[in-house]
Amino acid sequence: MAVLKLSTVARNALANALKTAIDAGAGAGTIKIYDGTQPSTPQDAPTGSNHLLATLAFGDPSFETASVGVITANAIAQVNAALTGTAAWARLADSDGNAIMDVDVGTSGNTIVLNTTSIVSGGPVLITSATLTVPQ
Repeated sequence: MAVLKLSTVARNALANALKTAIDAGAGAGTIKIYDGTQPSTPQDAPTGSNHLLATLAFGDPSFETASVGVITANAIAQVNAALTGTAAWARLADSDGNAIMDVDVGTSGNTIVLNTTSIVSGGPVLITSATLTVPQ
């Protein structure tokens, strides 16, 4: 098994590269929250049981500058849900719609932390925090 250990400088560079990818394009990047099973890769379109519950826009820029391989999202405005479902995962994309990464969602200890995973059509969807961490 290969062992990979990154320096803080390398972790920060990778985290900032993710921030740059999300900030690409003329506007703010997006967070699309889905129910169902997460596809194998961000290049795979959500299909079948996946329903787009809500689309939120990052601030522009999306994240603070990395510290110790961690980037924390700037404020994300609340939106109203498009559909009812249980939030299971999210796709982060740039403003041109290019998928950057898929992440977990939940109410605590997740990449995207929501006020609730029980999304109701027309009801508020609030991200209380979003943090990306490049592992050591």
